[in-house]
Amino acid sequence: MYTEKALIQNCQRNDKKSQYFLVKKYSPMLMTICRRYSRDQDMAQDVLQETLILIFANIKYYKPTGSFEGWMKRIAVRASLAWIRKKCYRNEISQIDFLETNMVVEPTIYQQLGKEQILKHIQALPDGYRTIFNLYIIEGYTHKEIAELLNISELTSRSQLSRARKSLQTKLRACWEFNN
Repeated sequence: MYTEKALIQNCQRNDKKSQYFLVKKYSPMLMTICRRYSRDQDMAQDVLQETLILIFANIKYYKPTGSFEGWMKRIAVRASLAWIRKKCYRNEISQIDFLETNMVVEPTIYQQLGKEQILKHIQALPDGYRTIFNLYIIEGYTHKEIAELLNISELTSRSQLSRARKSLQTKLRACWEFNN
């Protein structure tokens, strides 16, 4: 219906039909990002709503020098992080006890579990672990960038990622063993 350029220009002029089309077209992609950072579906929907508000509030500043989807994804990540900070989850201390062994998750586990099952395990991680896991593994941020975004040290980012990985491995192994 619209080219991306026309859609952006119309949204910059507050055209309601174009805004509706943008929401319809890009909400699934943005919701995927919001779900990765959220504890549950309700929180993800709240973060998505906040993301869309930020997109429409700032679309007038968008310059077509980069990917429009990339611009919206960055807003979704930052809205997710802001939501987590607002909800005071950043300093959460995990109650998870980790095994001292270096457990290796077998590659077949990933093939046998669906993406929804894996997403549920990621969502079940403590907020700090989940946030850093998503930023580093999924979004591709460096530990230095994560440290700046979250106002933590690089060492904290590295240790949280390590703990997130171990926790996820433990959960995935238990799920895999239960199903076999």
